[in-house]
Amino acid sequence: MSPVPAGMVYVDGEFYAPDEAKISVFDHGLLYGDGVFEGIRFYNRRIFKLDRHIERMYESARLIGLTPPIPPETFRSVVLETCRRSGMSDGYLRPLFTRGKGDLGIDPRKSPRGSVIVICSTIALYGPKHETGLKAVVSTFRRTPPVSVNPHAKTLNYINNILARSEANARGADEAFLLDLEANVTEASVDNVFVVRKGTVYTPTTRNCLEGVTRETILELLREHHPVKVQDFKLDFLLQSDECFICGTGGEVAPIIEVEGQPIGAGTPGPVTREVVRRYSELVRSVGTPIPTEPVDLGAPRARAALAGG
Repeated sequence: MSPVPAGMVYVDGEFYAPDEAKISVFDHGLLYGDGVFEGIRFYNRRIFKLDRHIERMYESARLIGLTPPIPPETFRSVVLETCRRSGMSDGYLRPLFTRGKGDLGIDPRKSPRGSVIVICSTIALYGPKHETGLKAVVSTFRRTPPVSVNPHAKTLNYINNILARSEANARGADEAFLLDLEANVTEASVDNVFVVRKGTVYTPTTRNCLEGVTRETILELLREHHPVKVQDFKLDFLLQSDECFICGTGGEVAPIIEVEGQPIGAGTPGPVTREVVRRYSELVRSVGTPIPTEPVDLGAPRARAALAGG
């Protein structure tokens, strides 16, 4: 019997224990991946960059033509109250907007009202290798081009990323890098990419990958002490680097020590990578939006009814 997951789940106006939360099988987020989401961390009862994540989530919804059923300030209160009810000090948030219930056709007009879901739980991506370093391969699948899907929309459809990660699993690797149609390095399966060459740190542009909130944070930290360049680069540039690391909210900062069987630099986490790991860990554990100790006001009765679809 699987253990009951820790946390709390909010679905359209109601709070549930994680193993009791349910959505309709006719929800277009389930049927077609028609929705958007965020991954948010909280440490020491502080939510890191909550407002930036909410801003990006509403932008993602705009990019796919999805109208969230509640305004940002109410959604923020829902996130805070979900965290408070979980009783957790450290954890991971997965808020979602889906297109909502519809019929078995893809026409978004058949889903008249979107759904709001907030999952408060935990996440662990790489285990002990998070410190010793990950081995990566280059996926044979190319990153979905921006002329097909805007990469700045963090949508529920992750099949491109899942196929790359499944390929890495089959080849005995921990991660997979995705190239674009011009063979530029874009990102790992769920993380942005950084490399270090001769003291300068490079990261790909976001013309064909997600504008990661963790990426933004790492760039801010790096620019205090290192020259940084944001530019496209090919696989051979990465393979000839002194260091490589990936970053994302779920995986935080993780060293890449080998790609396609070739060591990166000395084949161990390098000094810049270790510095970034340390400084990022210190930052996220020292700042953020406090999780309240008292119940959060979710609005007037009419607003609460709207949250529940009434």
